[in-house]
Amino acid sequence: MVHVFTRLIPLLLLLLLTQPAFAAQGLAIDPATCLGCHGDKISAEKMAVSVHGKNGCTSCHVEIVELAKHMKGEIKVGKVQCVRCHKKEAAEHALSVHAEKGVQCAGCHTDMHSHTSWNKDKRRVLAKCVQCHSDEKGFLTSVHGKGVLAGNQDSAACNDCHNLHEIKALGDPNSHANREFHTKVCLRCHADEKLVERNHISEVAVKSYMESYHGKNYRLGYPEKVAGCADCHTAHGILPSKDPNSSVNENNLVKTCSKCHDKAKTPFTKFYAHGEHNDREKYPILFYTFIAMTGLLVGTFAVFWVHTLLWMIRGFVENREKAAALEEGVILHHVPEGHKQYRRFRRVHVFMHLLVIISFLGLSLTGLPLKFSDQVWAKFLMDLYGGAPNAAAIHRICAGITFVYFSMALAMSIHFLFIRKDIKGNPIQRLFGPDSLCPNLRDISDVVGMVRWFFFKGPKPAFERWTYWEKFDFIAVFWGMFAIGGSGLMLWFPEFFGMFLPGWAFNVATIIHSDEALLATGFIFSVHFFNTHGRPEKFPMDFVIFNGQMSKHEFVEERGDQWARYEKEGITEKFAAKKSSGIFYDFCLKAFGFTALFIGITLLMLMVYAFMHPHH
Repeated sequence: MVHVFTRLIPLLLLLLLTQPAFAAQGLAIDPATCLGCHGDKISAEKMAVSVHGKNGCTSCHVEIVELAKHMKGEIKVGKVQCVRCHKKEAAEHALSVHAEKGVQCAGCHTDMHSHTSWNKDKRRVLAKCVQCHSDEKGFLTSVHGKGVLAGNQDSAACNDCHNLHEIKALGDPNSHANREFHTKVCLRCHADEKLVERNHISEVAVKSYMESYHGKNYRLGYPEKVAGCADCHTAHGILPSKDPNSSVNENNLVKTCSKCHDKAKTPFTKFYAHGEHNDREKYPILFYTFIAMTGLLVGTFAVFWVHTLLWMIRGFVENREKAAALEEGVILHHVPEGHKQYRRFRRVHVFMHLLVIISFLGLSLTGLPLKFSDQVWAKFLMDLYGGAPNAAAIHRICAGITFVYFSMALAMSIHFLFIRKDIKGNPIQRLFGPDSLCPNLRDISDVVGMVRWFFFKGPKPAFERWTYWEKFDFIAVFWGMFAIGGSGLMLWFPEFFGMFLPGWAFNVATIIHSDEALLATGFIFSVHFFNTHGRPEKFPMDFVIFNGQMSKHEFVEERGDQWARYEKEGITEKFAAKKSSGIFYDFCLKAFGFTALFIGITLLMLMVYAFMHPHH
């Protein structure tokens, strides 16, 4: 009792002396006055050096405007409203899972009267979070946790991923937002080149991920369909791969990979998740595969683009010569009954070519956006299809069509070599004969003759049934089926092939599939389109592949040796068309053909744009 009076009497005297003066002057209540009562709970020294030290007590406890009433208990003191000063933080907190769960400011900021600035020291954040969240799935012993505790301010702490105040609930683990979060927060640091360099972190982690199937789908906006960083490395317990407790340790990879690839076996885990084809020392197989494919691309395009350019120039000159001759009334190549139609292709050939066009355009339209996932137009196309899963389904349907027409080509080749009665010779003679698509010695002389014609050194060759560039196209389909088709099947069914192939085979398959597809699309949309439709004598379209017919004049001029052979054998009329294709048929097929041409040329332009304007 004596102790109470010794404290209460001086305080009452102080109030009697100061209250009239404060009331008269309208001054705020001095914090020292408050500490006269609350000094046993609140340290004046700590309050003075805290972030709130320069504020009066009534700055927060706004209800206390008359000290006497407060002393008598007539004023009800409510909870402090931090939002009055901390509007931004309060707005963020209001949208957080903490607010949803009833955790208010004081739930974390328990030291309001002695709170000092954190000065960006992540150790303070970590110390505060673990008070409730304990050691969240081994974070304190992870590479990030150890880094934060060691004072490395570059190392990721809780707030780097979850923010300080606007801490969102993860919600549905399979939702778009959740799946995006698995990777997005990692990129904040690992895509920072300066941070990566000064901390000696692998600089290829982000780049290699973005070049993978998983990364490309993430960048296109479909993270819920692929694995993100945290799916392999975990969200909190991230450890070096050499650590036996690491999720990416070689002994734990089957378990890690099986979360998505439920049939994954040990060979499957040999996949280079961050393999770089530019690193010859670490990944020699990928390096030399990339070099080989690049050499194939550059070599093929270099030869055929020069061939196309020379043909374009020479064809233009030839057309001008023909026009000048017509003006003078001179007919350079008179062909009796030149308008008469002859059959070059049968219906099955036309049908197969339609399958080729449909499947190839479908594969290109759905594959190129994945190849160039960093482009705005790629995202637009994916959204147009209704998402990456739909694009993948279309891609696989078109791949199925490709296997159908390839099987038809194999059957027709076997029939041609061993069964047909109207072709002379044994299988070897047929294979290298004039009706075969297999290259032979004549093609060498045709190439030489064509080059001489390009440079005005001789006449244009009188070709047989198949030209050397048509044979190249046909053989390219066979090569492409093994390169694109084989690698595509591996990537389509990774778990099956991963049962007996090492995982790095999928890295090789990815390079081959991607580069061979680039070669195929670039070649078809530039070289093949020109050879077939764009050359001056055929522009804008050669319709023969759609109706199988061509005039005698075209036949004699383009394939003179074939016509001469048919005449010698007396079988020219065997190929005479019984009737011309109908107007409706021609209209529909030409509309289809021009649409295909437009799509192909548009894709070619987008590819060129992507190479000239790469986004990072």
